[in-house]
Formats: sequence, structure tokens, C-alpha cells
Amino acid sequence: MLKKSLPVFFIFFICFSCKKKDSSTQQTNPGTSNNQHISVLTQHNNNTRCGWNNQESLLKTSNVNSTQFGRLFNLPVDDQVFAQPLVAGSLALSSGTHNVVFIATVNNTVYAYDADNGNLYWKKNYTAAGMRPPRNTDMTGACGGYYQDFSGNIGIVGTPVIDSVSKTIYFITRSTDNGTNFIQHLHAVDITTGTDKTGSPVTITATYTGNGDGSNNNQLSFDAQKQNQRQALTLLNGIVYVTFSSHCDWGPYHGWILGYNAGTLQQQIVYNDTPDGYDGGLWESGNGLAADDQGNIYVVTGNGTVGVGSDQTNPRNRGESAMKLTVSGSTLTVSTYFTPYNYSYLEANDLDYGSMGAFLIPNSNYYFTGCKDGNLYLLNKDNMGGYQSASNNVQQTIFLNVDANEHCQPSYFKGSNNEFVYMWAENDQLRALPFNRSTNMFDVSSTILSPVSGPIGQNGAMLSVSSDLDTTGTAIVWATYSKGCDAEHSVCAGILRAFDATDVTKELWNSDQNAADAVGNYAKFSSPTIANGHVYLATFSNYVAVYGIKK
Repeated sequence: MLKKSLPVFFIFFICFSCKKKDSSTQQTNPGTSNNQHISVLTQHNNNTRCGWNNQESLLKTSNVNSTQFGRLFNLPVDDQVFAQPLVAGSLALSSGTHNVVFIATVNNTVYAYDADNGNLYWKKNYTAAGMRPPRNTDMTGACGGYYQDFSGNIGIVGTPVIDSVSKTIYFITRSTDNGTNFIQHLHAVDITTGTDKTGSPVTITATYTGNGDGSNNNQLSFDAQKQNQRQALTLLNGIVYVTFSSHCDWGPYHGWILGYNAGTLQQQIVYNDTPDGYDGGLWESGNGLAADDQGNIYVVTGNGTVGVGSDQTNPRNRGESAMKLTVSGSTLTVSTYFTPYNYSYLEANDLDYGSMGAFLIPNSNYYFTGCKDGNLYLLNKDNMGGYQSASNNVQQTIFLNVDANEHCQPSYFKGSNNEFVYMWAENDQLRALPFNRSTNMFDVSSTILSPVSGPIGQNGAMLSVSSDLDTTGTAIVWATYSKGCDAEHSVCAGILRAFDATDVTKELWNSDQNAADAVGNYAKFSSPTIANGHVYLATFSNYVAVYGIKK
């Protein structure tokens, strides 16, 4: 699991209203104007985590090319960006109504920029007073003291989430005095001003009954240094969910899910996935928890303890597993789960489940998941298959290849004639897997493969899709990854590519065709955000690059 590394439905429509523009950041090439005001308020667009904006009317297969499409401007920030940029369409500020893009950095800074022309409305740093963001060198026990999954600061990492009704952005910051004491905070900030709301921030603390690794008197306590807030935040039924993994399996650690009342920030939910064991981190290459219309939560845990004692089916400890979770009082209960029959082999060989961004296939009963051993698992979300010692009882298993470790974020599109899941693991090709509604399985023999060379090493591609509903000629797969470099432990140059979503053998454009379109350094685990005729791409070059149709 790139644990060592560094998360309703369909697009949200919002009409808000903005603060005085900072003319010093006025950009010179805002590109072609359009009247779209679509919002992307959570990682991968909605709580299915499928990564599809089906309300994009400007970008088409006919105009995304090296002549008409390219970089319009950059949005400068103070550090690397791991979080996916979010967009509030038609947001009301004091100066008028604007589309606004929100960017969070590992320096604990959040920026609110005009999403169409790059004017800066506000920025603020949220590091705790008298402290600084932790650094990779502060994780003294991670990777034997040589921790390279981050190359510097470790502030805001998981993608925030925005509540359109209360106009609030939620995110987790991390602070330390000087590498001795560590603290994590949940912030609830007014998106029109950057001001913390009443009760914000709250310190992240938690305890859970259990005798697992690091327990004291049958109690586990949250460790703000060792617990890595990697997945995107999730807003569901008035609760903000925050999940945790670790830094390079530096223990003791566990997989935690904490839920906070979105209005009061009071902690309402505490769940630990290995309370009588160890590990169980929640990674999913930065994808957020998936959730359905009924309020159920879906997640895949990496490594760790399975079962209790000799009973491997006991749901209390659920490492190496996909789970459907439901709220039960102040915690979560496992409604159904799937654990691969060879979980102990996966654990022993660092081939953990949950390395990939998992998502719910829209308007179906199926949950798409992946494992570092190169297998994809399609699960019935209401009956995942449990655990069997000799075989797996799942809807479908698809093997890619032994080197496809699946540190990636797949995506989805449904057109009038075809329905695809797109997958681009490292050391593999971009695949369009046709989903068959008659069989509720993938027609693997009809998979479309792109001939384009892809990512190598231990980091795959981050994918998003845009289209104008199912209109012919509007569906585009957007892919970003590191080129010629293993991004697991290195800062690497990145590339952005666009493909025809109905036929991924057709590349429409890429950022290397014109020098002015070059991405800069690849941002690990941050998918492109497509909204209102623009593509917002996080980078490790201290800016977000904005692409669109040139004038």
C-alpha cells in the first residue's frame, strides 16, 4: 500500500454570491468565456467517488487539441498541493457572484481564487499558533527514519469538503511545536471570507475500547503524530467524516473513522477497524469514503488484523477488507464485508488491499475496488462475499498484471450506448472496461486499451471524466501522472493527457505538445478537477495550473 505515501451525487449545483478582488493577481489570459456555474464540492465530484462531471458543455473532443486548448494561467500557492482543488459555482461574495476555486497546501494554507480569471479573493494560514506544519523528517520512525513519501511539510493533505448550504469548507490541519508535540485540527471555515466558524477549530482526539497494538488498560488512543489523514473528507447526512492511516506503517497505528457534527463540530462517531489487533490503515490513493443514498459508507482497509483469534469471520477486526458500514449510535457497524482468501499472503508481501481509489458504480449495487497484487474486485455492495479460506465469493475478479500495484484513482462514464470504468495503474495501460448492465459484470474481452505509455514505479494515474450528459463528442477522460520517474519517493515532472472517452485509443491532447502547457511537478494522488470549461490541476511546483479553451 502506498501507505508510505502519500477521498447527493453527481455534480452539485450552487448559486452563491464575493469579496473584493485583489487586482494584483489579475491574469492575462482567462480563456474563452462561458456561462457555466457547476460546483465540485468534494473529491471526485460526489460521494460515489466516480470522478465524472456530466455537466460540462464547453470542453469537447473537437476543441480539446493542441491548437485550441492549453494552459491559461497558474494559481500560485505557498507549497505543494496534495488535495484536489474544489470549485464553488456562482458563489456570492461582497463584490458579486463568481465561480471560486479552493486550494489547500501542505503548509496549512487555503486559497480562494476566482476560478475563471485567477483573481485572489482570500488566503489564510491555519497552522496552530506558535507551531509549524510537521515535516517528513519529524516522522522519525517511519521507513526506518528515512521517510520520503512526503518531501517536506505535511499540513493539509486529505482533500477538504464543502457544504453548499452553510457555505463551509472542512479540512484537517497538522501542527507541531518543533517535532516533539503534535496536534491535528478539524477546521470549519466560511468559504466567503476564510474565517473559522463558531467552535472551529477542534482538536482531533479519540479513544476506543480494545486491547490492540498500543492499548493501555484496554483503551486505544488516537496518536496525532503517527496517524496520517490521507483520504478525502466526506460530508454525509450532516456529519463530516475523517479517516486515518499511518506514515510508512509506523506503529502502533490503526484505521480510524471519526465523525463530527457539521454544525457544532461535536464528535459523534468513533470507529476503529482493528481494535484488538494492529494496522488497518485507510488509504485508497487519497479517494474519500464512498456513500450511497441510504447513508451507508463504503471503504477498503489496507493490511492488519483479520477476525478475532481463530475466527477470521468476526467483523470486529477487519484489516485487508472492503466494508459496508452503517451508523450505530456513536460508532459504525459492519453490515457486510469482503476479505480476500489470501489476505495473509497479501499482508506478508506488502500487497495490500485498498491501494486504489474505490467507488460505487452509479445507479447500481456494485462497488469497484482494487489490490496491490494486480487484482480488481467488483463487489455487490449489499452482499460483498465475506471471507472464505480457499476462494473468493465476489461478483467479478479481473487480473491486470503483477506489477500493476494500483496506486491510482479510476473513473467512470455512461454514454447513450456504452458504459465504462477507466483504470490506469502503474506499469500498465489505460483501460476502458465496458460495464454490462445485463450481467452486472465487465466485458473484459471487449476492454479498450490505449497505446500511450503510462506511469511507472509505484504511482499510477489519477483520472477524471467530463461530458455534456451523454452528448456525442463531449466525453473526455483526463489523466495525470508522473512521467519517467517513480513518484512514490521522488518529486517528478508530471503530464496531463486527454482521451476520447468512447475510444481511449484516441488521444486528443497532452501537456507536452506545447512547451507553454507543461504541468510542472506531478501532484501525487490529486485528480484533475473539471468545471465550467476549465481543468484545474494541482502540482508540487507551488501552483495549480488552469487549462481551458484559448481565446
